[in-house]
Amino acid sequence: MTSPEAFDERKARQQFVRDRQKIVFTIAIALLAVILVVAFLFYFGVLGKSSSAKAAEKPNYGVIAPCATTDNTGTAKTVANGNVTVRVLNGTDKSGLANAVSSALKNRGFVTKGVADYPGTTTLKRTEIRFGKNAINQAYTVAGHFNDAIMRMDDRSDKLVDVVIGSTFSTLTDENAVKTGADQQITSFQNCVAADKITNLPKAVDHAAVK
Repeated sequence: MTSPEAFDERKARQQFVRDRQKIVFTIAIALLAVILVVAFLFYFGVLGKSSSAKAAEKPNYGVIAPCATTDNTGTAKTVANGNVTVRVLNGTDKSGLANAVSSALKNRGFVTKGVADYPGTTTLKRTEIRFGKNAINQAYTVAGHFNDAIMRMDDRSDKLVDVVIGSTFSTLTDENAVKTGADQQITSFQNCVAADKITNLPKAVDHAAVK
């Protein structure tokens, strides 16, 4: 009759250490894999972007914009600054900002028609160019002087263009980088929509009509 093999404490301890090392290595590799996956998701922009950052990547910050009006050659062109009437509304809590922007636009040749605070208690984050269906190219012309403005068509039918200053505004676009003067070709926003196809237009801020 054979006797059972004697218990070897040293071998048992070594086996225990090896088993524990395997567990530690397995967990470490799994954690590293998770970290790599998360890093790739951040790198490719799947994670980590705020809703505002994602909106900024969309044409016109995700707001539906009308296509610029084309002439009989199929070309959309800017309007001379002197033929565009602009009113500046302050949508921030910074006193005097509307006056400063209005003066700057006047210096660039636009016809300015007063300043005012944007009605209501809401502070706008981003500057908006507000306009109606009959001043689309005028609005594109004004928008060229702002580097982070949203173009938003409302229900007005006259040709006044409102600039509602938002809290992210810092300064106008460098005038040397702007297409100035009349008859400069306008590039409409990607995925723009014909003006008569845009519905549920917001109500325009009260104003005296500009022909």
